[in-house]
Amino acid sequence: MFLEKIKSPGLAHLSYVIGADGQAAVIDPRRDVEVYEEIAAANNTRVTCIFETHRNEDLISGAGLLAERTGARVYHGPNAAGEVRYAETARDGKQVQLGDLRLKVMETPGHTDDSISIAVYDDASGDDAVAVFTGDALFIGDVGRTDFYPKRAEEVAGLLYDSLQRILALGDQAIVLPAHGAGSVCGSGMADREFSTLGHERLNNPRLQIADRDGFIKVKVAEHHYQPPYFRFMEELNLSGTEPMHPEPAALGVEDIKGFGDQIVRVDVRSAEAYASAHLPGSLCVPEDMIPAFAGWLIKPEQRLVLIAENADQAWQAARHLGRIGFDRVEGYLPGIMDWVTAGEPFGSMDFVDTATVEQRLNKKPVDWQLLDVRGLEEVEEQRMPEAVHVYVGELPDKLKELDSSKACTVMCGSGQRAAIAASVLERGGYKNVDVYLGSMAAWQQQKSAA
Repeated sequence: MFLEKIKSPGLAHLSYVIGADGQAAVIDPRRDVEVYEEIAAANNTRVTCIFETHRNEDLISGAGLLAERTGARVYHGPNAAGEVRYAETARDGKQVQLGDLRLKVMETPGHTDDSISIAVYDDASGDDAVAVFTGDALFIGDVGRTDFYPKRAEEVAGLLYDSLQRILALGDQAIVLPAHGAGSVCGSGMADREFSTLGHERLNNPRLQIADRDGFIKVKVAEHHYQPPYFRFMEELNLSGTEPMHPEPAALGVEDIKGFGDQIVRVDVRSAEAYASAHLPGSLCVPEDMIPAFAGWLIKPEQRLVLIAENADQAWQAARHLGRIGFDRVEGYLPGIMDWVTAGEPFGSMDFVDTATVEQRLNKKPVDWQLLDVRGLEEVEEQRMPEAVHVYVGELPDKLKELDSSKACTVMCGSGQRAAIAASVLERGGYKNVDVYLGSMAAWQQQKSAA
């Protein structure tokens, strides 16, 4: 018997291959599916079945593609938002045998109506579940968000409470195998740890400490989560299935970039520091490792893209991140910016400011200056900056008109990384005098604690 976890950085998505006696099951595969076949082959098995624990909002499922490549059957829970064309419906009690391994479906709605969990049994060593794939119902340190059905907020929160009790009833010994880990937008309180048991979660997971159903509902309804606009696009693709990911992007030259004109979005995937030093005019700053979290807010799936990357490997990684969320129209990449600037083409730069500068401006606030905080709402409520205007970085493109473009703007976040992204959005929107508070809230708190 074997179990392997596959992590998708940035999205904090977790998928799994589990198998025995020549057969393997894949749980929640991502779009680039080759890794699952490789793991199965390395363990002398073949993929015979695929489970989706719920409709994916934050990435494209690879279940249909993997089924085409392997001939495996795909199982999806009941009550989906439409016909899942590549899958069979797996209802409560459905079982799949892989040698002595037995996978048993449990309907666990709440996060989504079609959510299922999959209990894992070893028939050769006892009757109790050894593990459970919990999808997005139960995480390590948190539970699933329940805001996808706003008109049924109390109902779905109650459904999740009931589902969690079913999962916990499997016993404290069962290992928890969720579909997302810390950093995912599918929950806000996940522990930065990739292993746990139901027993540990029962004792330590804050949401599982809420003993009564009504109290749980009240807490869940009061939560605030952001929903990137590309989530709706994911829902559609994950009903119909999708095409394989596109090949690696090709290197482009200066004349290629100029030839695209305004018909293409320039996405700079280098570090924020490299972007600040010099960047193509009008380009968006979205560092490669931050693409999964923010590209879906700032870019539309139908837009054509050119990447500005340090090298081919960074461009390839960026294109893969984009492909996992359905952004396929990458025309190529410009290797660095030196060819651009040595060709005499115009370029921009971005200023960083420190804590002393921000404090000085706050103490004697210029009439033509504003401080923009682009952190999430929960972060702002926990620690506010004096006189800062708050707009979440993902919502900034739609709220530019709410800010005064005639004023200079200093952008801040938790450390300065999201602020750099936001500053590029402002500059692309026509704001002329923008700088970034490097260190942001972390530096501010450090200074205050040292005072």
